[in-house]
Amino acid sequence: MEFGVGSVVQGKVTGITKFGAFVSLPEGKSGLVHISEIAYAYVSDVSEHLQVGQEVTVKVIGIDESGRINLSIKKALPPPPRPSGAPANQGGARPQSRGGGGFTPRPAPQPAGPASFEDRLKQFMQQSDSKLSEIRAADRRNTRRGNGRGR
Repeated sequence: MEFGVGSVVQGKVTGITKFGAFVSLPEGKSGLVHISEIAYAYVSDVSEHLQVGQEVTVKVIGIDESGRINLSIKKALPPPPRPSGAPANQGGARPQSRGGGGFTPRPAPQPAGPASFEDRLKQFMQQSDSKLSEIRAADRRNTRRGNGRGR
């Protein structure tokens, strides 16, 4: 059986590390499931999700120039359904690692001050000019004192 990127195959976990799990594949090949590709939820300890000898379904997500095979368990499965009424992960919402496995959306940060791009650019330029003036004035004071700066 020939497989490449995008193939979904069965494998067996042969080793667990702090950064992922090694999986034996058909044709005597093996690959790595990185810790970030084990589950849709946050994974802090690989051994909480996988055990050596466990049969897993994996998707080949990459093969590098050295022939190393990158695998994903979560991409081989359909994504979990969103809780009803929950918006998509937008506006700064972050998944919660503890609790019910869902996420609590945070309100998007509102920009303080002017709303249009031109107004924000004008405000930035004024602040920048003010800071540059302060720096130049301080530099002139230090130069007049004869401390060697600015020469």
